[in-house]
Amino acid sequence: MNDLPPMNALRCFEAVARLGSVGRAAEELHVTHSAVSQQLRQLESLLGLALFEREGRGVRLAENGRLYALQVREALHGIGDATRALRIRPRAGELVVALIPSFGQHWLLPRLPRYLAAHPDRRVRLQASLDLQDLRQAGAQLAIRMGQGPWDGMVQEQLFTDELVMVAAPGLNSGALPRTPAEVLRCPLVRSAESWAPWCQLAGLPEPSPEGGLWINDSNLSLQAVRLGLGVALERLSLVDGLLRQGELVALTTLRAPYAYPYWLVWPQAAAPPLDFIDWLREEARRYADGLGEALPSAR
Repeated sequence: MNDLPPMNALRCFEAVARLGSVGRAAEELHVTHSAVSQQLRQLESLLGLALFEREGRGVRLAENGRLYALQVREALHGIGDATRALRIRPRAGELVVALIPSFGQHWLLPRLPRYLAAHPDRRVRLQASLDLQDLRQAGAQLAIRMGQGPWDGMVQEQLFTDELVMVAAPGLNSGALPRTPAEVLRCPLVRSAESWAPWCQLAGLPEPSPEGGLWINDSNLSLQAVRLGLGVALERLSLVDGLLRQGELVALTTLRAPYAYPYWLVWPQAAAPPLDFIDWLREEARRYADGLGEALPSAR
């Protein structure tokens, strides 16, 4: 390892090579212009060759510098990747679960205290993301995903299927809530990427025009808009079940349209699954399915 230059010199060299400016590199690294210049001179002295060609007050990569910059950048990226992998590696006794934010907030978190009470020594880390995370890179032993699959290299077990229900705030329209599907569609609408076609087919009505109204691409924002009385929304029952039971939202009809994307438990084929947490999730999903409908309105 005696051939390794100082890390600060390499970081300064890579930044200048990438940005084409000592000044811009200094700004990115939060150091002075002279500090970067000193690190470059130290690196060139150590290597015994010039990495840059000076042009007035600027610099341009020499041929040796261009090739060296590519190799240094790749090496620094490798060090960064190794550091991130070490940081996210689960600690002893830690369970890391990857999941989408809406499911975590509205379905998992209200139930999680039961698991934590039964396993007081278990540390649980939730990694919420809208992106499909590679569990190995994320350091997660388990994921809760919504979709159809399959996912390469993964074991998948269906947790439960979902449904779409029409919801509103109790105070919408001063409490004079719509009583039929046709009246529902005459209300202000909070729309998302979810298709209203399945619900409208069950209601025997044409799908509402996409013109006008409020469109939101995030379930948590959509639910907050409904809470604020901005309109009615077609939402996944898994996300609104608790809000219906608490009286924060009301279901406007008994219509429940099938949702095309179930929830799945997913874990790497080559890894030992966290069976205690999986067994607990299975039981919570069973209890949830057994209680569905209790917060929905009686048939009108």
